[in-house]
Amino acid sequence: MITFVIIIHVIVSIGLILVVLLQTGKGADMGAVFGGSSATIFGSSGAGNFLTRLTTGMAIVFMITSLTLGYASGKKPSSSVFDRGKVEAQQPARRPQSGPATTPQASAPSAAPQPQTQQPEKPASP
Repeated sequence: MITFVIIIHVIVSIGLILVVLLQTGKGADMGAVFGGSSATIFGSSGAGNFLTRLTTGMAIVFMITSLTLGYASGKKPSSSVFDRGKVEAQQPARRPQSGPATTPQASAPSAAPQPQTQQPEKPASP
C-alpha cells in the first residue's frame, strides 16, 4: 500500500514540476507589446485555463499523498541511534562466567611481590 502511494507521489511530483514549467508567466505578454510574439504550445489564451486546472488537481493529489505518507511514517514504530545507545548504556557490563567467582588477585599469595633484579650480562669471550 505504502509503495503504491510513494509511486503515485513521485509521478505527481514530476508532473507538477512539468506543468508549472509549461505555464507562461504574468509578464510574458509584455514582450508582445513591443513587437515580439508570444508563442505558446497551446495557443495564446486557450491553455491558461487547462493548465491552471491541471496544476490545481495535481497539487491536491500531491498534498493528499504527502499527508498519507506522513501519517503512515508516524504510525510505524522506529528506533534511532540515540534510542539504541540508551538501552546499551542501561545494561551493566557482563563478565564472562568461567570457573569459580574469584578474582586472580584473591587467589594469589598475600605476600608482596619480590622485585626482580637484572643481572649484568657477561660479554662473550673469543
